[in-house]
Amino acid sequence: MPLRKHRCRFKSYERCFTAAEAVDWLHELLRCSQNFGPEVTRKQTVQLLKKFLKNHVIEDIKGKWGQEDFEDNRHLYRFPPSSPLKPYPKKPTYQKDAIKFPEWNDPPPGTSQENIPVRPLVMNSEMWFKRHSIAIGEVPACRLVYRRQLTEANVEEIWKSMTLSYLQKVLGLDSLEEVLDIKLVNSKFIIHNVYSVSKQGVVILDDKSKELPYWVLSAMKCLANWPNCSDLKQPMYLGFEKDVFKTIADYYGHLKEPLLTFHLFDAFVSVLGLLQKEKMAIEAFQICCLLLPPENRRKLQLLMRMMARICLNKEMPPLCDGLGTRTLMVQTFSRCILCSKDEVDLDELLAVRLVTFLMDNYQEILKVPLALQTSIEERVAHLRRVQIKYPGADMDITLSAPSFCRQISPGEFEYQRAYGSQEPLAALLEEVITDAKLSSKEKKKKLKQFQKSYPEVYQERFPTPESEALLFPEKPKPKPQLLMWALKNPFQPFQRTRSFRM
Repeated sequence: MPLRKHRCRFKSYERCFTAAEAVDWLHELLRCSQNFGPEVTRKQTVQLLKKFLKNHVIEDIKGKWGQEDFEDNRHLYRFPPSSPLKPYPKKPTYQKDAIKFPEWNDPPPGTSQENIPVRPLVMNSEMWFKRHSIAIGEVPACRLVYRRQLTEANVEEIWKSMTLSYLQKVLGLDSLEEVLDIKLVNSKFIIHNVYSVSKQGVVILDDKSKELPYWVLSAMKCLANWPNCSDLKQPMYLGFEKDVFKTIADYYGHLKEPLLTFHLFDAFVSVLGLLQKEKMAIEAFQICCLLLPPENRRKLQLLMRMMARICLNKEMPPLCDGLGTRTLMVQTFSRCILCSKDEVDLDELLAVRLVTFLMDNYQEILKVPLALQTSIEERVAHLRRVQIKYPGADMDITLSAPSFCRQISPGEFEYQRAYGSQEPLAALLEEVITDAKLSSKEKKKKLKQFQKSYPEVYQERFPTPESEALLFPEKPKPKPQLLMWALKNPFQPFQRTRSFRM
């Protein structure tokens, strides 16, 4: 903390700082620290300085401390002349080997405590953290946990598991096994579709051989940006636009696989049940489209943009006699977008519904879901960040990746409920039995409590009273000592007294 000279009420104070300066300096320090990060607020910094003032890490310029009345203002503070950590006394014979506690400044002459006899002290990290926690006050002991380095495979698995978990939640399914083969989902496709995009949101391919042919791309641009009739730069003849459209339709019609792929057919069809809830349907389509191979997603994006622009262009001449432009688009490209491997008549109806919805909402559907991307990025950053663990918080439940449940039969559920907890309870019982630190009285008390709470487990361990008696063998009873007063004494003073009274 930078210290300098300050004036307050016509008086100068050396080596001090204002409250605002302390907040500025400490806030910047915490923001740059890898253990805290830039999310630390100024208010949290003030709270920490209040703890410092209460526990005498800092003090008022007049020497006052012990209260949490620190505010972000121009009030003057300073460090106390000695550390708030109280040094242990030391014996004279161990003066050279004992470790001294650090002090803020050198103590004035005559105040040394070297002659006070103490026990030798060997410091380690555990003792230091414990003593530091006690000195600061209200701060429990903690330890730093350095995360293992995440490999590329780890990051890909996180993206895949969290994306599928999100899709399962949106679809409201108990499992994705009915609509999707999870093994066929490629995590690299998801990451590529999220990050390798242009400013317009269209996927950029690394392998240029999988791009659309140049002549197809030119034809699509021609129809998507169809000029006005006054534009004489565009070479045209009667029926030119129909030939261009036929060229595009022929290319997409001869694809080996529909753009939404065969193995994702059931997943996209399941989303059709959500069309009445438009927001949920769009969200589900967004996630499903992330699972597509990048080349398929790019072709779908360019095709849907062209179809939507043609339908909205009032200057476009009719591309087919007897059919409207929108109907023509849906009928021409529905089968190349969605189709099952075993073609049935029902596929065409499903494809028409899906393509119609895509045309109306393609800008939202083919956009990366921001909520999903943010949650996954925060998850990865959390796993890479150094963590501070407090006692009782060793179980990091956030480390477990989302898993997919398998439905079991009622009989299996009852069996697991009845016997699933038997093994840990039996292990607990054995631990009580073999604990040599417990006295016989304490062990009997604990066993009686266990027998009352879990009679089945106790009965299985001690099926007969004899087996329970073996745990506490009876000790041989010592013979009673022969007491002097038990012997017949010829002198009986009480009887003599009684006889005297008689």
